[in-house]
Amino acid sequence: MFSQRRNNNNQGRRRMGVRTFRAQREDSIRRTVYVSDIDHNVTEERLAALFSAYGQVVDCRICGDAHSRLRFAFVEFSDEYSARASLSLFGTLLGFSPVKVLPSKTAILPVNPTFLPRSEDEREMCARTIYCTNIDKRVSQTDVKNFFETRCGEVSRLRLLGDHMHSTRIAFVEFSMAESAILALDCCGEILGSQRIRVSPSKTPVRPRVPSPGMQ
Repeated sequence: MFSQRRNNNNQGRRRMGVRTFRAQREDSIRRTVYVSDIDHNVTEERLAALFSAYGQVVDCRICGDAHSRLRFAFVEFSDEYSARASLSLFGTLLGFSPVKVLPSKTAILPVNPTFLPRSEDEREMCARTIYCTNIDKRVSQTDVKNFFETRCGEVSRLRLLGDHMHSTRIAFVEFSMAESAILALDCCGEILGSQRIRVSPSKTPVRPRVPSPGMQ
């Protein structure tokens, strides 16, 4: 009797975990757009910089052969509103090709029920991460890292998006300590390069860059 009750409890937890995962995956899909007809010279950084004008870009993945016209990408935002707003980029000339932007039918992350995006580990990483915008295009990743380490503490991971083709860049900065991330919020308005940066708490941890086949 006790064994049966324990099995029922385990099955109930598994069903709840699957439902939670599906809900989180559906939320991720609503925050993601599908981009096609991407010029072979366009990088993930350049694409992310274009879409960041509509909201906080969480992740950006370009897929397909770099020498083919069939390159496509997924761009995930931190909120659904930004994803919907970015659909207005449909037909925008990027490189030598006008891109097509549509609501995505899938999430960037692979389907894996054992990974729950809002796990305790991810919440802890978010607490140590800040989102920085309006970064001078001439500023390097090393410059950003040194800027925050000098003022706030050790940086464990950093992802800088954007390139010299855009006037500003964005970055996700993860510190070793949550206290450093709190200190970094006071850097909002300070000058980095030649521009005043904007700093806010990040809604997502630093996503590692996953090279796609044919990526430059």
